[in-house]
Amino acid sequence: MIVLFTDFGLEGPYVGQMKAVLYQGAPGVPVVDLFADLPPFDPEGAAYLLAAYAEAFPAGTVFLCVVDPGVGGERRAVAVRAD
Repeated sequence: MIVLFTDFGLEGPYVGQMKAVLYQGAPGVPVVDLFADLPPFDPEGAAYLLAAYAEAFPAGTVFLCVVDPGVGGERRAVAVRAD
């Protein structure tokens, strides 16, 4: 299962574009939209919410979290595996 957790907003093509790429790369894997309207540009707030909601999902769930700290700024990816 892949859970989408973003600050993209509910309007625009971004969530749909991301889901299209996921379906191509991982066909048959369920994709759950948890949040598309996280507080924008707030990685710390998103981390708090992720910790609060993550326990509801089964082991092995992949959380795809995109929270941009500033449009057009430098970005670094972070991957975390938690037990």
